[in-house]
Amino acid sequence: MANIVWHKKLRLHLDLNKDDLGHEELAGLWDTIYDMDRLHAARDVAVAERDLLCGGVCQDAGVEAPMYLRLRANGRREAVHERREDEERHVVPVSDEHKAYQDRILRAAAEGGFRGDNEVRTRVGRSWIQTDTLVEGTDGLRIGWEVQLSSAGVEGPRSVRARAAKAEKNGITPAWHTDRSDYARRNDTQWTRSDALPAQVIARIGDLRVVSGFRVLDFWQCDIRALYPCPKGVRRCGRAHATPKPRDILFDDLVRKTAAAEIVPVQFRMGTATHRFWVTGADHDRLEDLRGDDTQLPPVPEADLPGRASGNRPTCKPSVLVMPNAPAPDLGRPSTWIPAQPAPPAAETSPALTAQAHVPESRPASHRSSLTPELVALQQAADDAHQQLRQLDDPAEQAQQRQVWLKAAAAVQDAVTQYARTKNFNRYEVEKQLRHQVRHPETPPRELP
Repeated sequence: MANIVWHKKLRLHLDLNKDDLGHEELAGLWDTIYDMDRLHAARDVAVAERDLLCGGVCQDAGVEAPMYLRLRANGRREAVHERREDEERHVVPVSDEHKAYQDRILRAAAEGGFRGDNEVRTRVGRSWIQTDTLVEGTDGLRIGWEVQLSSAGVEGPRSVRARAAKAEKNGITPAWHTDRSDYARRNDTQWTRSDALPAQVIARIGDLRVVSGFRVLDFWQCDIRALYPCPKGVRRCGRAHATPKPRDILFDDLVRKTAAAEIVPVQFRMGTATHRFWVTGADHDRLEDLRGDDTQLPPVPEADLPGRASGNRPTCKPSVLVMPNAPAPDLGRPSTWIPAQPAPPAAETSPALTAQAHVPESRPASHRSSLTPELVALQQAADDAHQQLRQLDDPAEQAQQRQVWLKAAAAVQDAVTQYARTKNFNRYEVEKQLRHQVRHPETPPRELP
């Protein structure tokens, strides 16, 4: 089938995607041409003699490919090739990278105890759905993986949104994977993305990393101690909110956990846009609780025991930008600014697992979970300074109080860094527990690793 038809006698290109076939000045053009083609069919006129040829790929290749018209029950217009070899000319050959992804999905699913197959056709009424790789998950769950490394339509019946909606309507959870950054910013389905890699790298056994499309949800109370701005646009609404944060995950883990329903798709509305991505099942359940009642935070689920680290060599390594002749930071001098916070570590490389290797098993639990009173006092002082800043209206007073807050916050950062080094703890976890202990004293914090 093709959407561009060349009419030999009228010498016109007809675009079946448009109501007027691309010729606004010719009223009723479709009805005229379609009725004539049906008349030819009723009189057994050969397709090659109906003056309709493929005006797209076949014409570009210098081939005359006869076509006939067809009108679907839903009103969709189609032009059908007479010969199969002409139809196959429109099929884009599958790349080696595409095949490597399909084989890797099947291998990862099999390692998790799940069955799958490539190029699966699922009958849907009078038509069908073709899935690149279909994985049979738990409790009848079916994950339809679509590897999209070439151009993908935005509108029309063959667009990504239409294909994903059709699959979901018929019991297949769509999972689209790409290596193109512009697709990762689209919200027509739950896109995941890895770096552009050659086929031999994708196919080999290594830690292929998904750098976009998976999120963790940070749940917080919208009060004066909150770190995020209120999504409702007010100063502080007092309700509970969730903020998605990007997090890397291994591609093989994503395949297995989606099949096991441990990672699920979610739609998250931010402002006027609806974002689609993947989250853990626990975050999904907490988000549903929050949507049912946003006056308080949903309970925190019990943390799972850390799994063992992967023994495979990484498939791709993150690029590190090193500035030449950059001076080393002076850790001994108190800072007058708030240092940049480190990015949260990836789920596969949990800080708890990393730090645990350096902590003796005989260390008492109280040593792992307690924070010094000095740290707590410094954090409380910084929070109080920030609260006073938010209550001021005079610009001069605000500038003076901002300097007080910056110095107090810098003191907290220096103290946390020194404490983490002394105790051989993960700095990110220390800072996280300190803020939790000061700002949410009613909720027991998680123990430091």
